[in-house]
Amino acid sequence: MGEQKIIPHLWFDRDAKEAVQFYTTLFPGSKIIRSSVLHATPSGDSETISFMLSGYAMMAINAGPHFTINPSISFFVNFDPSQDDKAKEHLDTLWTALADGGVPLIPLQEYSFSKHYGWVKDKYGVTWQLILSDPKGEKRPFLMPSLLFTGDVCTKAEEAVNFYLSVFTRTRKGVVLHYPADMGMDKEGTVRFFDFMLENQWFSAMESVYPHEFHFNEAISLLVECADQEEIDYYWDRLSADPEAQQCGWLKDKYGVSWQVVPEIMNTMLDQGTPQQIDRLTQAFLKMKKLDIQALHAAYQGI
Repeated sequence: MGEQKIIPHLWFDRDAKEAVQFYTTLFPGSKIIRSSVLHATPSGDSETISFMLSGYAMMAINAGPHFTINPSISFFVNFDPSQDDKAKEHLDTLWTALADGGVPLIPLQEYSFSKHYGWVKDKYGVTWQLILSDPKGEKRPFLMPSLLFTGDVCTKAEEAVNFYLSVFTRTRKGVVLHYPADMGMDKEGTVRFFDFMLENQWFSAMESVYPHEFHFNEAISLLVECADQEEIDYYWDRLSADPEAQQCGWLKDKYGVSWQVVPEIMNTMLDQGTPQQIDRLTQAFLKMKKLDIQALHAAYQGI
């Protein structure tokens, strides 16, 4: 995917292709990059799709009903009037499309932090926070993943952000806002909003003490593309905190967030391989926990 090192990855039961086609028609400057079918996985034949939304790289997979997407990881969509004189109109158009068949989680209206903001779950379960940005503030990208810390990790957002900043490079902190004392059920001092940069990519974190029925899970993971085995080893050793969650390059960190640590060369092999090579590659990585580039190459070549 080039310069973008961390790629959000969406897990669907069977709607990945339909969902991706829906998103790429809604967001300007969007397209499907590639699609591959992985045969004989534990979920049967699984289709994996790489795509761009307004220049932002994402991935999706059809892999059965094992995990359900929830609001623990959502996506901010920033509409900046200083860059788009029809920002509010474009926000409303996107909201209408995403809300069709979906569920508004926070109504689209004016709030203290934005003249126009809403949070919506679309018909595929993915949640989006549409916001009219303050043109006087520092500019942020159009799309930005947002982590919502709830339940047992509700008070861990700042700790988690500092941890991620220590693991990745090209990092910095952005805006940090805490809840004041007069915010009802929202606990004073918890994180209302905290944005930060990892590998020159913006992310945000929030906390909620409300009784939610969802937590971080594998349905939305963050995929880290690695140049070599040394880099795979580095991220695996620092991020993985749950041995039971280690499988096929997937891991969970100590806050419950799921990551995939994969070699960049995987895309080339999936793009250029014969059906037999891709099948051998698939069967090889399905048996692994941390991915081994040398062993994957050997399987791909039939050695």
